[in-house]
Amino acid sequence: MTDTRGPQPPYEMFGGEQPAPQQAGQPYHPPQAYPSPPGGGGTQGGQQAGTAVRRPRTGARTTPRTRKARLRVAKADPWSVMKVSFLLSIALGICTVIASAVLWMVMDAMGVFSTVGGTISEATGSNESNGFDLQSFLSLPRVLIFTSVIAVIDVVLATALATLGAFIYNLSAGFVGGVELTLAEDE
Repeated sequence: MTDTRGPQPPYEMFGGEQPAPQQAGQPYHPPQAYPSPPGGGGTQGGQQAGTAVRRPRTGARTTPRTRKARLRVAKADPWSVMKVSFLLSIALGICTVIASAVLWMVMDAMGVFSTVGGTISEATGSNESNGFDLQSFLSLPRVLIFTSVIAVIDVVLATALATLGAFIYNLSAGFVGGVELTLAEDE
């Protein structure tokens, strides 16, 4: 197949450099990042000259290097802070309700309510009444309802305070630049 376009102008490279003219009859050798070792040009015995083992420099580090980056928290998005704090406070509320139920069951199994309740009813009772009944006042359903109310209040307050904290942080970060963190990566 022949080229019918006629003579073409030489290609221009970046910066106005011209490619080196290729000599006729010689194979093309692309430029190499690392020059071939002296006396080893071309192939010898089917092995490439560029596959020689590179020796480390003298004084080279043999221990792994730790990379560090200094970053700055310039802004906290209040919407994302509100979502995260809401979910975390719900989890904390559920843990509080479960912990109070377990604590009540352990104390009831140990007989704390009956012993303390008997002592209080003797101290507050008179001849015509039995006194204060601690066991009916501190029953499991009452304790769980009281703990659930406290947990709901905690969810609302924690979410509101965390969101307000994000707004206050953004205002102060605008003045002083935010909190700087140094992150390290082990190689």
